[in-house]
Amino acid sequence: MSDSTSPKYKRILLKLSGEALRAQGSKDNISPEIVARIAREIADAQKQGNLQIAIVVGGGNIWRGAKASVRGMDRPTADYVGMLATVMNALSICSAVQEAGVPAHVMSAIEMKNVAEPYVRNTARELLRDGQVVVFAAGTGNPFFSTDTAAALRACEINAEVVMKATSVDGVYSADPKVDPTATRFDRISYEECISRELKVMDQTAFTLCKDNKKPIMVFDMHQPGNITRALLGEQIGSVISE
Repeated sequence: MSDSTSPKYKRILLKLSGEALRAQGSKDNISPEIVARIAREIADAQKQGNLQIAIVVGGGNIWRGAKASVRGMDRPTADYVGMLATVMNALSICSAVQEAGVPAHVMSAIEMKNVAEPYVRNTARELLRDGQVVVFAAGTGNPFFSTDTAAALRACEINAEVVMKATSVDGVYSADPKVDPTATRFDRISYEECISRELKVMDQTAFTLCKDNKKPIMVFDMHQPGNITRALLGEQIGSVISE
């Protein structure tokens, strides 16, 4: 690959929505077909661009700790259940990436040695340098922190150049476009404006971590076939949050 066509970023933290792993209208929490499609797009990008790709996946297709706590469940316990949900998603994605022809590892913030390696920063970086996709599971390993915050934290720890949030909307809007048809999309927006407007793209802790450590955030629609590959290879799609 020539310099003129080289990817914009070398080391990327890809944040995947857990809810996007479930087929619309399906009773199954995880769609093997959707996971396989996502994995193929990740593998295609890794092969084309010789990228270093780390992934954090949410667990909203299986469990949301915050919602369970509102219904009376102890919040830390509810959050730990949510962390286990992310492990199930991470294992599914890791297996599918391997099936697509790219080596992959799951590293968990909560020790469960029979299914995943414990998260160790230096080991993660070595695996990435060796061309393996690393899937970070179990969030930060602590209650009260979202997987968005986990994505921002891991991006800072492994020195990723960008956080790419693959979600169900095609960028950052002035309001929820599913609720407000007059909402406008931003091609670029600053961390400060996202925080001051209280935009719900990511939580405030994640925004602050990215802002303080100068990690741009790309938000794009993961349901559009090919978008994950395009984003990973550096094509400008969706919205970019930066200084």
